[in-house]
Amino acid sequence: MFTGIVEATGIVEAINHNESNIDFILNCPFTQELKIDQSLAHNGCCLTVVEITETHYRVTAIDETLEKTNLGKWKIGTEVNLERCLKFDGRLDGHLVQGHVDKTGIVEKIQDKDGSFLITISYENTDEYTTVPQGSITVNGISLTVAESGSDDFSVAIIPYTWEFTNMKTLKVGDTVNLEFDIIGKYVNKLMKKNAVL
Repeated sequence: MFTGIVEATGIVEAINHNESNIDFILNCPFTQELKIDQSLAHNGCCLTVVEITETHYRVTAIDETLEKTNLGKWKIGTEVNLERCLKFDGRLDGHLVQGHVDKTGIVEKIQDKDGSFLITISYENTDEYTTVPQGSITVNGISLTVAESGSDDFSVAIIPYTWEFTNMKTLKVGDTVNLEFDIIGKYVNKLMKKNAVL
């Protein structure tokens, strides 16, 4: 379980293909604090640390993960948002995030709002997921508040701090981002569909 508050960014140093899986080698400011078998969110996708060296660590993405996320688009030098799992003796500064990417979205527009930024993201609408104004959404592992909500798109406002200290500043129109919709909203949506059938 995570909160969507990015702790640091890491850099992809190497990419190794292992049959249908991919091993990613990264470094980050807290590499030496990591432990084998630890869960670590990468752009909002929960991956398990399987190897640690003095300067790097390794995680493996299986075929299903690569299909549902933007990890398959990573290259050497890609900057990745990182968050270690939630400690239950701390404050929940973002919102409850599972680290399970629901689907990917496409960056449609990036607007400079004189210091802040408004980013519009579209996604394939299958009626499974939805956003609501002022609701929560996770984009590349970042807990954000929905500013505007459409049937198959939404916009989020990015403050200067988030822009500077996450990989949001690297986004371009057309880029693919990982989306995890609000867990409470997903359960409500499912219950409403179930009741509509009854």
